Amino acid sequence: MKTIGVLTGGGDCPGLNAAIRAVVKQAIIYDWEVIGIRNGWKGLIEGDVEPLTHYSVSGILSKGGTILGTSRVNPTKNIEDLQRLRDNIKKYGISGIIACGGEGTLSAALALYRRGIPVVGIPKTIDNDVSCTSKTIGFDTAVTIATDAIDRLHTTAESHHRVIIIEVMGRHVGWIAMAAGIAGGANEILIPEVPFDIEEICENLKQRYDHGKAYSTVVVAEGAIPKEGTGFRMPEQEIDEYGHVKLGGIGYLLKDEIEKRVGVDVRVTILGHIQRGGSPTPFDRILATRMGITAVKLLKDEDYGKMVALRGSKILPVKLEDAVAKLKTVDLDLFDLAKTFFG
Repeated sequence: MKTIGVLTGGGDCPGLNAAIRAVVKQAIIYDWEVIGIRNGWKGLIEGDVEPLTHYSVSGILSKGGTILGTSRVNPTKNIEDLQRLRDNIKKYGISGIIACGGEGTLSAALALYRRGIPVVGIPKTIDNDVSCTSKTIGFDTAVTIATDAIDRLHTTAESHHRVIIIEVMGRHVGWIAMAAGIAGGANEILIPEVPFDIEEICENLKQRYDHGKAYSTVVVAEGAIPKEGTGFRMPEQEIDEYGHVKLGGIGYLLKDEIEKRVGVDVRVTILGHIQRGGSPTPFDRILATRMGITAVKLLKDEDYGKMVALRGSKILPVKLEDAVAKLKTVDLDLFDLAKTFFG
């Protein structure tokens, strides 16, 4: 009887439990045992694991977050952690690992595969920035939540004749801002891929007021940046323990500039972790289920070093090295489409 491990790393997102459930259900069909690795790669370093059974995954399909917990620990950062990980793989008799994560978790999976550890990846991130797959687990739910928020804030903006800025997640890419902004009819969408011109934004908002539309909604990704030389300066930003810039708050910087330049009342709503919490949409439940089942099949075929991906309507394996080679950024043709509705 084989024993496989499954873990979830990085930020949590809706759909992870659906993937875990699918892994367990498919493994049981093969008469395999499944070990749940707690808190991402950290759990495999520390030997923090638990057996997963039919009972363990009963009723978790619609539950947000991850029953296994998560962390951003990278097991390849030092030799001691890597050796402890290897020792625990041997100790628990793990013949293959399914790693559910974004760019960080999957990059670690690739590094381990290159060191001879049998790994298969499942892409999950609300940012939808993993290459080689048209959708990642969690993205559809995040866009649905953000779109609902824009719809609700739109009515308040109209009632009070305000500009309302909705700040959404998106450190390096603007998929959530772009998709939710288009779906919610935002009057401006700011994404990291396209530096914004504050003068152009304010002119568009002024024209709306001049034409009798005394309200606007502006959707901004937290990682959006201004064009150089346009009179908008970003403050110095702190770095977290993982070397990432601490983001959040660009909505308030925009608020000050718009109020000063346009002379209107501006309010800000930062959606933050609301976007990654709660029950997954039907799309994410189905996607996660299909990806989980396919990942187990890859282990059965000993087709390691792969990530399952949504390509068209099919779930297909792609090389991990291709999936993490670069971040998948917003298609600028989509941004040009969105610009049709700006102002």
